Formats: sequence, C-alpha cells, structure tokens
Amino acid sequence: MREILVTSALPYANGYIHLGHLVEYIQTDIWVRAMKAQGHQVTYVCADDAHGTAIMLKAEDNGITPEEQIATVKASHEADFAKFLIDFDNYYSTHSEENKHFSELIYCRLNDAGHISTKDVEQLFDPEKQLFLADRFVKGTCPECAAVDQYGDNCEVCGTTYNATELKNPQSTLSGATPVLKTSKHYFFDLPEFEQFLKDWTRTENRLQPAIVNKLQEWFDSGLASWDISRDAPYFGFQIPDTPSDEPDKYFYVWLDAPVGYMASFKNLCEQRAGTDNALDFDRYWMQENEHKTEVYHFIGKDIVYFHALFWPAMLAGSELRTPTGVFAHGFLMVNGEKMSKSRGTFIKAETYAEYLHPEYLRYYFASKLSDKVEDINLDLEDFMQKVNSDLVGKVVNIASRSAGFLVKKYDGMLSETCAEPRLLEDITKTGDEIAAAYENREFSRAMRLIMQCADKANEYIDDKKPWALAKLEGSEQEVQDVCSVAINIFRQLMVYLAPVLPELTANAKGFLNIDDLSFASRNQWLLGHQINKFKPLMQRIEDKDVAAMVEASRASLAATATPITTPDPKPAAKNGQKSQKDQKATDTTEQTGYIGIEDFAKVEMKVAHVLACNYVEGADKLLQFTLDVGEDKPRNVFSGIRKFYEPEQLVDKKVICVTNLAPRKMKFGISEGMVLSSGDPKTALVVITLPDAAVVGDILA
Repeated sequence: MREILVTSALPYANGYIHLGHLVEYIQTDIWVRAMKAQGHQVTYVCADDAHGTAIMLKAEDNGITPEEQIATVKASHEADFAKFLIDFDNYYSTHSEENKHFSELIYCRLNDAGHISTKDVEQLFDPEKQLFLADRFVKGTCPECAAVDQYGDNCEVCGTTYNATELKNPQSTLSGATPVLKTSKHYFFDLPEFEQFLKDWTRTENRLQPAIVNKLQEWFDSGLASWDISRDAPYFGFQIPDTPSDEPDKYFYVWLDAPVGYMASFKNLCEQRAGTDNALDFDRYWMQENEHKTEVYHFIGKDIVYFHALFWPAMLAGSELRTPTGVFAHGFLMVNGEKMSKSRGTFIKAETYAEYLHPEYLRYYFASKLSDKVEDINLDLEDFMQKVNSDLVGKVVNIASRSAGFLVKKYDGMLSETCAEPRLLEDITKTGDEIAAAYENREFSRAMRLIMQCADKANEYIDDKKPWALAKLEGSEQEVQDVCSVAINIFRQLMVYLAPVLPELTANAKGFLNIDDLSFASRNQWLLGHQINKFKPLMQRIEDKDVAAMVEASRASLAATATPITTPDPKPAAKNGQKSQKDQKATDTTEQTGYIGIEDFAKVEMKVAHVLACNYVEGADKLLQFTLDVGEDKPRNVFSGIRKFYEPEQLVDKKVICVTNLAPRKMKFGISEGMVLSSGDPKTALVVITLPDAAVVGDILA
C-alpha cells in the first residue's frame, strides 16, 4: 500500500468558483478516488488562498474585515465543491496558525542558511492610504510621449516600458492623491543559488510532464532572478519574523505562504485525527528523510508552473524539507471552442450550472476529455449533451434497465448460480487492469473509452441473445436468467470502473445491486447466486432546454456585474515624437482653441477589428493581450492596459475599434501593433468600445 498526499492549487479567496476552476478539482478528485479504489492510502487536502492586497482592498470596499471577507468566500467555495462531489479530506485556509508556523519555519531556515538578502527599493507611496503602490495602482503621464492616464509600468499609447517612479504627474488610483517617493527595504530569496538543483529536480523522470520541462528550460536559458518575497504594511498576511525593530512592518508576499498552505492544511488534518484509527504522521510526508517512503503530488493549472516547479521546490530544499514527488499541470477550459464568454453565457459559475444540470454529467464529460498532456480542453455543449445521453444513459444505465426487470419479476431478483459467458466476463474483468493503469497515469479519456467498449460488448450481447424474445418461449427460463445475470455482472464491473468519476450514481447502483464494495479488487468476485433489488432509474437524459436555461442564466447573472460606461473627461491629444512645422502649428492652434483640424483627425486610421483571442500577460499587472483580425493577411497583436476592468473572456469574439497606423512598439512582452479604443474614467471604470455584430471587419471608421 502506497501512502500518498494529494493537493489541488488553492483558489483565491476573492471570487466565485466557475467551470474553468472545476477542471482541476474534478481531475484531482477522480485521481484520488481511483487510487483509493486500488487500495492505496490517499489523503486529499486543499485550502483557500486568503492573503494579499486585493483581499484587503476588497474587504475595505465591502465595509468588513479581511477575516470576514475570506470566511464568507470560503463558505461559498466549500458549498460549490460539495455540489460537484469533490471529496477533500480537509479544506482549510492559508490564514491559519499552522500556515504562519510553517511559513516562518521555512523563512528562518532559509535566512539562517544565507539564502535571504535585502535590498533597498524605491517605490511610490500613497500618503492618504499610507501604503506603497504596486504598478497597477499608479497612473500618470508617460515620460516618453506625454500620453496621460498611463499605468506605472508601460504606456499603452507608445509602448514604452518604464518604472512607476519615472511617470510624470503620478496619481494613486486608490485615493487620487499624488504619491511620494519612499525607499523601503525588501527581502529577496536567492533563487539563482538553486539553479543546478532545480535543473536536476525538474529533469527527474516522471516528476513533470515533458511540455513543462521544456517550458522551464526557457526560464533557465533567460537566467533565474532573485525573488522579492516581502511586502510593506498595510498588507493582509503574515509578518516576517525577526526583522530589525526600527524597520516598518514587513509581510510575506502572498506567493510565499500560499503553497505552504498545503502543509498547513495537512497538519491541521493530522491534528484532527490524532489518537484515532486513521491518524496521520505529518513528518512521514514532509521531512526530507522520508521523501522515498511517501508520495506528494500537486495538481495545478499551467499558468502557475513557475511558482510550483521553481520557487516551491527551491524553498523546500533550502529549508531541508521534502520536495513534491510530482507536479501535474493541466490546460485551460474552452467552451464551444472559444474562451469562456460572459456575453454568450458560457462563463458559467459552478452554482449556476448546478441549478440546472447534474454535476456528474460534467464530471464524466471532463473525464472523457482529460489526458496526461498539458492541453486545453473544450466543453462543447452540444457534444456534452450527446455524449452523456449516449454513453451514460443509452449504454451504461440501459444495461441494468434492460435486464433487471426480467430477474425481479420472474426470479425474485436472483442471479444464476453459474456464469453462462465466462470468457466475456473474464475479458471485461481483465480490461480493469488497463483501466486502473489509465486512471493512475491520468489518462482519463483512455479509461472512459475502455469502459464504453465494455458497455458496447454488454449491449451487443443483450441484442444478440434477445431476452425479451426468449421470455416468450417455453422452456427458456434458465437461459433468460443466465443472459440477464451476465448483463448484470457486466453492469457491476462498469460501476467499479466508473466509481471514481460518478460517485453518486455508483453509490445508488450499490443499493440496486445489493453490494457494499466497488473497489477495483471486487471485480474479481462475480455475482453468482446473488439477489439484486428492484431497479430504479439511475440517471436522466440531458434536455436541450436545461442547457439553454443554464446558458441564459449565466448571461443574466453575470450581466449585473458588467462595468458601466462613464463619460470621459476631455483630455489634450498626446504628443508623440518630433513634429513638422505644419504639425506644430496645428498643435499650437489646438492648445489655444481646444479644437483640431480635419487633417489632424484624418491622420488617425481606425478600423473595425474582431477579437480572435484575449489573454493575460504574464508578469504584467495591467495588460491584456489581444489577437485582432483587422481585415489584413494576418492578425495583429495588441497590448492594452485594461486588465483591472476586464476578464479576458469578456472580450473574445467582440467587434472593437483598433487604431492601426500607430508605429509598432517593441515591449518586453512582445510587439504591439495598434491600440484598442476605450472610454470612461481610467481610475474607476474603463470600458472597451464595442461595435454591433453587423460591423464589417477591416472597415475604416470615418
């Protein structure tokens, strides 16, 4: 028996759970259930990620304490996970005494070993809010082109990157105050010291997926940098211990204590179970000397690999704690082949889905799509409905419903004393070895294909033997019982194989089958001379109207949170480089009168653009990256500083206005080939200007 600890990434305590999140928790839960069914001791823990400036400010906006804020969100998260049958052994919070203890332990060990250094960092400081401002909380005039209302790291107009301290006329987006320059000491973890260790660790066989190993090599090639692990007060989190008494309060950056939450949640579970028959020994899982006796696996999204495959193992190794046995990354969720969209109703909350459809439908569909690869998966709602109806209702449940009636009515529910088709049943029993291996290797889609192949064999057998016809013939009573008994035995095998995916359906099937055990080992004991109970429907078909109602409810429930359009303040045109005498004269006239000439307007080329894709930009607090079709041979890449106001999926498939004759600007994130037009007050509500669907891509606005 293997001793395994499993975690999923910690959801942030600042929002609801949606279907994109559920890919990971369903994947992890299926794996945990499958490994438990194979006889291993598996513990599954998770927690809310409850620290950071965003939560502090959200609580302030809501007029409550951060503790109240995170408690409310945690309760909501737990309710959503329960609906989808996610069976955590413990669900905790990073705002806990256990997490504080282990965060301090790791930090102090790293510090004592010389892996922590300090450096003075000059930042903008809000004198009213009394806090240092991250780049996304500062706006001002671009030092290069004089464009106003630009964030503190990058100019959306000319593409120049800079430090927030270089902005002209800077202003805090939190209070409107003029920030002042202040120097603060920051604490850094020396990640480059662990470069060789990390190269060896990441290349250990079966530790990471090949695609992730290749991605990490890009970071090694560009050079690892020391990691800033501190933030200044006010901050919702844990204070860094043993700092000099004359220093302002320093706090751990949220990403330092977030993964420590895995340890904290497990420690809390160990304390809960102390002295019981299922007690757990914390040290067996987290002390370095026990690394080869127990296993620890993290399931995460591909967007947080950097933290889990570089920072986290380096921190653990540097503090003499064990590192994960494996880190498994998955891709993102698409709906109907596109990014989730609030306007189309395909950005679906977990609670909204559960109001209209059974969660096990989604568990099965995700299982049919998931593999061990780092690939995005697509929830095609039409295919979703057809697959569930065909596979689960039409194939699997149909086996029991077709056979049980004869047995209960004519034989008091008794199955035959012997198996009439041992080769068929042996073949399906033996397939269980392949299915178990597919589960363990996270090849869920392969497991589902193998299971449905077994279901097809059962239905072919029933169609061939035709028990309904045999029942009309004199002297065929034994053959009818034998045929139906074989079908019920295959159905039982299918319940064993599907139990990790469909725990509620299979629990109900146990009542019908009159059995207690659906472990993988139980499939080797066939049901002979066994009495079953009356069959009751186990699953209903999905109806078009239910899917349509869910989509409409998602569109309606999320529309209320859309950003309102506000009237922008009139602002002078930005200056961009050297001007001719004619241009300068026009500018002088503009500054004197507030008007521009038609020739000034004619210089700006604006086209109807179709948003093909919109994504976050790794390492940029304020940017979204657009892929735009503007009617040219190839799409354009455009960066826009609107991340504060939009989720990327809100903008996919929209028609927007793109300024197309701006000179391309090289930024540290790539080349920006235009500008997407927005309206509103950048401090409070910035709205991308969208056009009707009838607008023709590539048309010039005039």
